[in-house]
Amino acid sequence: MTLRVAVVGAGPAGIYAADILTKSDVDVSVDLIERLPAPFGLVRYGVAPDHPRIKEIIKALQRVLAKPEVRFLGNVNFGEDVKLEDLRDFYDAVIVSTGAMADRDLNIPGEGLSGSHGAADFVSWYDAHPDVSQTWEFGDGEKVAVIGVGNVALDVARVLAKTADEMLTTDIPAHVHAGLQSKKITDVHVFARRGPAYAKFSPLELRELNHSPNVEVVVHPEGFEVDDHSMQHITKNKQSKMVLDTLANWVGRDLEGKSHRIHLHFMESPVEITGEDGKVVGLRTERTELVGDGSVRGTGEFTDWDVQSVYRAVGYRSTALLGLPFDENNWVIPNDKGRVLDIDGNPIPGTFVTGWVKRGPVGLIGHTKSDAAETVANLLEDTVETAPARTPEDVDAYLRERGIDLVTMEHWEQIDAREIALGEAQERLRLKLATRGEMLDARTV
Repeated sequence: MTLRVAVVGAGPAGIYAADILTKSDVDVSVDLIERLPAPFGLVRYGVAPDHPRIKEIIKALQRVLAKPEVRFLGNVNFGEDVKLEDLRDFYDAVIVSTGAMADRDLNIPGEGLSGSHGAADFVSWYDAHPDVSQTWEFGDGEKVAVIGVGNVALDVARVLAKTADEMLTTDIPAHVHAGLQSKKITDVHVFARRGPAYAKFSPLELRELNHSPNVEVVVHPEGFEVDDHSMQHITKNKQSKMVLDTLANWVGRDLEGKSHRIHLHFMESPVEITGEDGKVVGLRTERTELVGDGSVRGTGEFTDWDVQSVYRAVGYRSTALLGLPFDENNWVIPNDKGRVLDIDGNPIPGTFVTGWVKRGPVGLIGHTKSDAAETVANLLEDTVETAPARTPEDVDAYLRERGIDLVTMEHWEQIDAREIALGEAQERLRLKLATRGEMLDARTV
């Protein structure tokens, strides 16, 4: 008998789970069910376009999709086109790996003002996600704030600061380039509540911030504090030490006079986004001080920053899915090592979870491998062939009956080839198709 598994979400977490399943001692058949016409999730729609090195991960993921035991079923929206009970009819087990693509809130006054943006929304726009607006309003402001000190904050700050033409070596479509050309931003201010030892940047991404011919990085000495606990922290964390060393080398250095600047401010906690007539006109922060245990407290000293927009990059969160329990406090599907739990804390048979919707949006893309391995090990321990004798052809017939315009692996290869051809015409590696319609029209069969 073949163990049939549906994986909902064809990003890195879902594809890694499929790969691990195919490498087990069990005869398996895996269907990757994805609401978009393209696989790869966060790698395609969450990584900044000027990071082609990170997108090299796609080559490894593509090899998994090419395995005969794995099928890609794109343009299928879980919760609308198919429900959990439908999948349980066709498969012995279901793994949910839908990730996290919504913004966490700051919960400070002014967050809803025009010009206050979530990083996830901005990332989806410049990555040409087919389900978001094709326009972005930058306004006439020259100064913007980015709140957060993770890699997403770095991506957002870098894209805001760079000139539009610098991005023409990437896969951005014409509407993203035109949008970036419209911005008048010269200064991007990045704010962190804590000191530089606790920044969540990866060392390579931080150093890349300084590579643009048009952008220089300014690390402000105010708030650049490192106490004994900070030193203990970096001795246990090699990456944190590398980040701190890089930042320390940039403090107080002479500026080159480039046209755009990224300012890094530490020990400044946002307390209010200020506005007039419903629009952002500034950001108020409170100076913090180190307590000695890695945390900070407010000092009562406030600063008003002259910025015309604010980008909140304080983390992503998952969203609830139809038919599955959801922890609204931690934004994850309740689970025990990947086994989905009901409201009473009991495992739901044949239902599993992996990736950020399992553990929250922490860690880099590669960290999802061990996460998927844990989930798959428990799936193989728990699951036996219980579904009726259904075949892949039965699934396809069911989807056709529901009028779903299915995107297969062959279709994705045609979409992929179309993007590469468009890129070659402009001496680029790829030019991304921006709308669902364009992607579906690229199919030839």
